[in-house]
Amino acid sequence: MDLDSAKTLGFALVVGLGVIGPGIGLGILVSKALEAIGRNPEAAGTIQTTMFIGIAVTEALAIFALVVGFIIKFT
Repeated sequence: MDLDSAKTLGFALVVGLGVIGPGIGLGILVSKALEAIGRNPEAAGTIQTTMFIGIAVTEALAIFALVVGFIIKFT
């Protein structure tokens, strides 16, 4: 296996495995937020604000995995 193939394989593994966690986390986060809004509709604004902050933090982890993958691929 040459170096370019190894870098491409490393990129795919890092990004693929690095996005699994945030994907699961986002699913749990949104489902629990919708469940909380269903139980207490008056608190929907507060719950949505907190949910969006959590989504941003969780997505940052996926972006970090993508950046590490690009570093592996192009260095």
